[in-house]
Amino acid sequence: MSYLEFGPQDRAVDVVFVHANGFNALTYRRILGPLAKTHRLLAIDQRGHGATSLDTTTDGRGDWLDLRDDLLAFLAVNGLERVILAGHSMGGTACLLAAASTPACCRGLVLFDPVILPRQHGPVPANSPMVEGARRRRANFPSRADAVASYRGRGAFRTWPDEILNDYVAAGFRAQDNGEVTLTCAPEWEASGYGAHEHDPWAALDDVHCPIDIFRAETASTFQYDGHSLAGRTNMNIETVPGSTHFLPMERPDLVQAALSNAITRRSAQATSPNPA
Repeated sequence: MSYLEFGPQDRAVDVVFVHANGFNALTYRRILGPLAKTHRLLAIDQRGHGATSLDTTTDGRGDWLDLRDDLLAFLAVNGLERVILAGHSMGGTACLLAAASTPACCRGLVLFDPVILPRQHGPVPANSPMVEGARRRRANFPSRADAVASYRGRGAFRTWPDEILNDYVAAGFRAQDNGEVTLTCAPEWEASGYGAHEHDPWAALDDVHCPIDIFRAETASTFQYDGHSLAGRTNMNIETVPGSTHFLPMERPDLVQAALSNAITRRSAQATSPNPA
């Protein structure tokens, strides 16, 4: 697994950050980078994304437990426990599933519009618009500059600053022998991510007892919940971010930075309390 590292080498890791479906760690560099003055963060490329080279067989893929297990293996190999797990969209859900499976890995969750569909949500049809749209996604461009020009101001990238779009494309494409560039996240793998929802994030929410901060988009959020179903959850804070879309980390880097900084401060206070949780 490939990852980026931010912050002082002599400091213990504070945060492990996990990206959204189709993106990569470098996409979030300018969002996470300002925290590196005082904190240490790792941002991973998930299976099938960026420079990570794990297997991407899509046959029979029905859930995101592969991403959960990859994250847990990454934490174990690097000796990381009781960190803040943070993520955007699919990455946030992978963090939630990991925290539910292995509570010791995590002392807090910070999730930016995680994909948590209604409890009654059934299997995603193979011909759903999201799945079909990903499969039809253009995989090759003459250059990264051409990819940036094609994306700028359009579709999912409509609200993105240029510097974040440039970072996404830098790690989201690799050079080919013919001089063109191709997506590092193959359209078929991205499509499999949109279609694989047999995991149970609601059960995971029930099993996680550390602090959970969820920031959901005001428009077309992928965190779809009945507010009454979470009543009484004293460890959970849910905030709808005014004016935001599903791409709120790109739209509100300041909010991401403040949320992660607050979670790190809270974690430090817990660690020094007489009876840490």
